[in-house]
Amino acid sequence: MKKIIIIFLFISVNLMAIHKNNTAFSSIQTSTIQQVDTLKVDSLKVNNIVKAAAKKEVKAEVNNTKDKIVKNLTPPPIWEFFSAGKIIWAIIFIIIGYLLIKFTVKLLERYAEKFTNQRITIKGIIPVVKIFGWIFIIVLIIVGIFQPPAATLIAVSASLGIAVGFASQDIIKNIFGGIIILLDRPFTVGDKIEVGSHYGEVVEIGLRSIRIVTADDSLVSIPNGELMNQSVSNSNTGEANCQVVAEIYLPITVDTKRVRQLANESAQISKYIYLNKPIYVLFFNEVKEGRSYLKMRLKAYVVDIRYEFAFKSDMTEIVIKQLLEQNIIDPKDLR
Repeated sequence: MKKIIIIFLFISVNLMAIHKNNTAFSSIQTSTIQQVDTLKVDSLKVNNIVKAAAKKEVKAEVNNTKDKIVKNLTPPPIWEFFSAGKIIWAIIFIIIGYLLIKFTVKLLERYAEKFTNQRITIKGIIPVVKIFGWIFIIVLIIVGIFQPPAATLIAVSASLGIAVGFASQDIIKNIFGGIIILLDRPFTVGDKIEVGSHYGEVVEIGLRSIRIVTADDSLVSIPNGELMNQSVSNSNTGEANCQVVAEIYLPITVDTKRVRQLANESAQISKYIYLNKPIYVLFFNEVKEGRSYLKMRLKAYVVDIRYEFAFKSDMTEIVIKQLLEQNIIDPKDLR
């Protein structure tokens, strides 16, 4: 019996010890969990604070960048770029550029007049020299002297573009027409062209208009905008020679074989003839004032387009003189 009681007491003591240990362990575990939860909460708070601070910094940086861009794009007052010194230098550059362009053009014209074969080619360079010369001078003055920022250039260009677009549409059309003529090259300086009722030699191609000298030595200016909507006939297309046609009315009974031979020989003895190209003699039947005639068209090439009308007159005079001298036609037939 004593043994049983001792065993019971031993078991009870152990059970009480185990219970105390479990209670202590539970309290320690609970405390540890609470600490871990506290650490998690603190970590989340720190992350939120860091994110908020980062957002504020990014927003501030974006605002600063935006302010800088707006400040850079806002053009300063245009009068800040003008001063007495800059204006004087700009005038000096304009005068020097004008003199250089004028000297270059005069030199090219003088050189072109000395050589017939190269005259048209050299004179075709003159409009390009003028246009690109002035463009270079303007860019040099703007970039080298006044040195405006990009924002000012954009603002001024936009304002000028709107103003010029409304105020001078015809001028802009003529300028674009001049540029297209220089690029497309339907004719060059020195060519003989026919536009509408005007026929003559092109002496100048400008941004606004072209100038031609007619047969009666009249200077005619034709706006480039009008040229874009008209047919242009080019007699020589960049060459010094061109075809000349002389027309002579003959009686219907004339011997065409003899006339063709005589006309061919008459053209060949002219001092203006260009013999590297063929001579043509054609006959056409026409009725004038109730009578039938043979219209002879004598086609030959002149050595220089500037002698076109002199050559035409020369061929007509020589042919008629030979026809009369050889009794191929009667003087009464020419009445």
